[in-house]
Amino acid sequence: MVLISIIVPVYNVEAYLPQCLDSLINQTYQNIEILCVNDGSPDRSGEILREYAARDSRVRVIEQENRGASVARNQGLTVAQGDYIMFVDGDDWIELDTCQRAVEAAKKHNSDVVFWSYVREYEHESKEKLMPLDDETVLRGNEARNMLHRRQLGLVGEELSHPEYADSMVTVWGKLYSRKLLQQSDAKFVDIRKIGTSEDAMFNLEALRGIDTAVYIKQCLYHYRKNNLDSVTTRYKAELSHQWNCLFDMMQEYIKKNQLPASYAQALQNRISLSVLGLGLNIMSAPASGREKISMIKNVISAPRYREAVRTLELCYFPAHWKVFYLCAKWKNAIGVYALLCSINRILRK
Repeated sequence: MVLISIIVPVYNVEAYLPQCLDSLINQTYQNIEILCVNDGSPDRSGEILREYAARDSRVRVIEQENRGASVARNQGLTVAQGDYIMFVDGDDWIELDTCQRAVEAAKKHNSDVVFWSYVREYEHESKEKLMPLDDETVLRGNEARNMLHRRQLGLVGEELSHPEYADSMVTVWGKLYSRKLLQQSDAKFVDIRKIGTSEDAMFNLEALRGIDTAVYIKQCLYHYRKNNLDSVTTRYKAELSHQWNCLFDMMQEYIKKNQLPASYAQALQNRISLSVLGLGLNIMSAPASGREKISMIKNVISAPRYREAVRTLELCYFPAHWKVFYLCAKWKNAIGVYALLCSINRILRK
């Protein structure tokens, strides 16, 4: 039986951590090591980890000062011994047969990566996120690289008809990686404090560069807790625009360094365009008046990087409401963008 290393970054999740750890120690596939990296949690998370480690020898606790999830995951990678690697966040949980199903699919198809659907867990409801693929779809060669590697940068062509899938294949949780693939790429996580978000995408760009075979499991095996809305829609980040510019610079450099096809560059341009929505929602959370927010939105949609990206965006593929939003952005109609963001905010907060 091959060994699976499950890396769990932990910070201030005492209310959810037992459910996460119970879902891991009770896996039907037992040959696992559970590497819990306590990122300087000031709550009882560390105590809970030590209690589980005392009960189950497969649980290993690694302590570090608070340096963020990226550093915690990198720490887990340095000590992982498994033939396969998985990531699970400390406030999420997985189905009890996740490891069993993933490793069986990996061995059956000799795949580098196995990935699966997930459930978004809100306070009062659960929403499945299914990929537009058939169960046990096997992707090989260029198809695997286009579907998984290039998608880390963004959508292209007809993929834009479903912009809600933009990041569905980007997460590192919800995947089983072969150790060999990660060793070949020497992939590491970038500090989220530098790039704001999308540390998973940057990791996967490196990790999946040499991918040959991937397998998709349609069943929802991962439970992604969203009791609170994403931080860019709930708490204003004054530095987010600067951080995302750093992210885009890193992605552009990656494309140039690896001499990737034009589709990669267009995917990044489309990512930059779609980020206008994220930046807009972030602005809506700012402690500012409506007039000030409109001015901030105008600065974003007038910036050369975003102007160029939106100019190349193929609106013909978009659903109608997305098309209206990006037409307003293309025409530099800050008031129209603001009005649409107000409507989006109301929907998100229901």
